[in-house]
Formats: sequence, C-alpha cells, structure tokens
Amino acid sequence: MLRITFILALILSTGLYTQAQELTRILFIFDASNSMNGKWEGSTKIVLAREILGEAIDELQGTPNLEIALRVYGHQSPVTPTFQDCDDTKLEVPFGPDNYTRIKNFVNRVEPKGTTPIARSLEAAAEDFPDANARNVIILITDGLEACDQFPCEVARKLKEKEINVTPFVVGLGIDLKYLNEFDCIGRFYEASTAESFRKVMKSVISDALLNTTAQINLNDLSGKPTETNTTVFLYKAGTSELKYTFMHTMNFKGVPDTIVVIDPAMQYDMVVNTLPKVMVKDLKLYKGQHNILPANCPQGMLKVRIQGPSKKYDVKIRVTQKGKSETLNVQELNDIQRYIVGEYDVEILTLPRIYYNSVKIDQSQHTYLDIDGSGQVDFISHKGIVGQIFLIEEGKKDQWVCDLPDNSLKSRYFLQPGKYKVVYRIKEAVSTDYTTVKPFTVKPGAQLTVNL
Repeated sequence: MLRITFILALILSTGLYTQAQELTRILFIFDASNSMNGKWEGSTKIVLAREILGEAIDELQGTPNLEIALRVYGHQSPVTPTFQDCDDTKLEVPFGPDNYTRIKNFVNRVEPKGTTPIARSLEAAAEDFPDANARNVIILITDGLEACDQFPCEVARKLKEKEINVTPFVVGLGIDLKYLNEFDCIGRFYEASTAESFRKVMKSVISDALLNTTAQINLNDLSGKPTETNTTVFLYKAGTSELKYTFMHTMNFKGVPDTIVVIDPAMQYDMVVNTLPKVMVKDLKLYKGQHNILPANCPQGMLKVRIQGPSKKYDVKIRVTQKGKSETLNVQELNDIQRYIVGEYDVEILTLPRIYYNSVKIDQSQHTYLDIDGSGQVDFISHKGIVGQIFLIEEGKKDQWVCDLPDNSLKSRYFLQPGKYKVVYRIKEAVSTDYTTVKPFTVKPGAQLTVNL
C-alpha cells in the first residue's frame, strides 16, 4: 500500500463563526501507527512529527481563548500479518486551559505499533469537544492511507447529516495527487515535499484555525476566469510602501488559485501583480472569519521574436514599450517567450540597423510572433587608421545612418541585417575632404563578407 504523510485539519462547528464565539478548541489527532517508524529525511517520521508538533504547541502557549487536546491512534495494539485493531483510537489528553506540557510529554513517549483507522478516529473525535459553543478544530497528523474498512469521506457525510460543518485542510508529503481526489468531498489540499515545508504548512494551518480568515487571489483573463498564474504578487499595507506579504501565484492540483491561510484581516491592502506591465488593485479589504476573493484583471498573451533562415548573430535584444509610452517596459532575448498584458506594444529589435514594429497586438492566451531575417557578418580591414560611417541604402528613401566605425581603426566587425549598404570613410590623417571614399556592399543572411578599405 502506498504510504504518505499529510495533515488534515477539519474545522467543525454547528453554525457560522461570529465575533461572540471567541473560544477556539484545537484537537490534535496524532498518528502512532507502525508506519511512523519509517525513514524520512535522515530521521524517522515519528521523530520529525514529534518535533514539528512540539514546535506548534510551544507557539500556541499563551494564546488567549484557546484550549487544546490530544487524540492518538495506532498506539495500543500491534499490527500483525493476521490482525489489525481498527478501534485503536483514544482521547489521551482532554481539553483544558493549560495542558500543553501534558500533550508534548505524551507525544514524546508514545511508540508507534498499530494500524491506521483514520475514519474511526475522526468519527470518535466529534465527541471529544465539550460543546458546540466554540470554534472546534481538528488537526490530524498522519503518514498513512485509511487502513480499515471505512472512508473519511463517508464520515464527513455523516457529520454533515448531524449539522456539523466540516472544512478541511490537507497537506500531503510526496502524495499521489490521484489519491487526493478521494478527499474531494472534504475540502482544501496542501502538498509538502520536505520536512521544512511540512513545518511551514503546520504553522499555516494553525494560523488559519485561529484566524479563520483565508484569501484566494484570482488573476482573471478577459472572460473573467482566474486562469492566469505563475507571477509574483505583493500585498502592501494600503496607501504605503510597507510590504506585508509576497506570494508566487500558484494553481492547486484542482487547477484553481491556491488558498492563502496566513494573512492578517485587520488591515487593508494594495495588491501589486508583477505582470508586464504590472497591475495594481488598491484598498482591498478582508473579512475576518470568511474566505476572501482578491481579484485582479490580468489577461495575458505571449510575444516571441524569431530569426528566419541562417544568421551570424543570435544574441539580439528586443526592447518593448507600451504603445505611446517612451519608458522601457522590458528588454527580452531573441527566441524567448515573454508574457504581456493584453494590448498593443511598440517593439524595437536592437539589430543593425534597428528594426521597429509599432502597435504589436497581444491577444489573450495567444502567441504573437515577429520574424526577422538573419544577419550577415561584415569585416572592415584597412592598412591605415580611418574614420567612417555605415549607411543603409533603400530605394526611394534617404540613406539611413547605421553606425560609426571605430575612430582610427584598422579592423572592425559588424553583424548587419540583409540589404544594400555603403561605407563612407577617409584616412584619419588626411587633411582634405577630397580623400573621402564611398564603397557600396551587400549583406546576405548568414553570409560573411570582407570589405577592404
């Protein structure tokens, strides 16, 4: 059987949370089944779980209006090839105002030995709370699949039938995402791949249990659907430059924006989405005790500049500005794909000579391609130092300056776009304009040319 590690946090209450219900009760359900003896990151799962739970309990000490308790399963009856005790679950430390040390001591001495009755532990845990006049929270720490003949989803259904609301948080370590779908009836999921990420998620789940305030950042496309992602989001204290939170926007395994659980609802925020150009939404308000949606309109498309045919130079820069604005928005590389907010842009490709595209349209979720010809290589060689300039010759147009030759140079190399050119030069030491020389030449894509001066 596939073995995994995850935290399942279930918020159970008989009604909506209000300011009047100040008391919070957190019941930790701790897995002490035999599989917790397994190795994980240079230690064992039981050792790391004790450590992480101990840290969480230490941080909870002194929290006002909080009571905690401990239920353990898999610690009373050893599992054998022919027997597993599916009723091996027990409330070891009941709720109390100051039982932190008792819980830590029990967890530190318990030895894993039995099976994994997740569903029965959840069902029994509903009776562990003294009453419903509080926010009643269950945090289940386990490393195994349900090993008995019941299903956590069925338990969740029964709890709801008893008018007990269930809101979960699942954190999986190396979990098979297909397995997570079995918990779809329960709620939100968080994946952890290391002990450190497991520790961070534990803090997040507890923070959410205490605050009961979550947020979901929706980066909407043109149709208003939250399909955009993979960009950094900043949350500033509203009206200031005080950065409070930084998130790399993520879609969860269901393909919807991930839920943020560590966020303070006591202030308003200015949200900056670091797209190109950036999108700002000001004065966002979070509602305590609710799941908040923070929307931003960020429809994006992609721009790529490509070379057609052979070329002597591939490290070309591309300068992008918003249409009608002079400020550089971005400088991207040739063949790179860069996302931009839907709209029109002016593009300057830093070849010799420069190539300009005005009013380039970026469409929702579409690629816009700009194709340019490959350059040729031109070497200028002289037996004496010269001064000179290169010009592009186009029929029906005035000659266009391309660049200056290095002052007093004997050799120089340029990568020029295909076309007809001329170099105008004279010997540096000459004291008369009569020494001016004009020499035409033609550049072909991917070709190499030597011009003797």
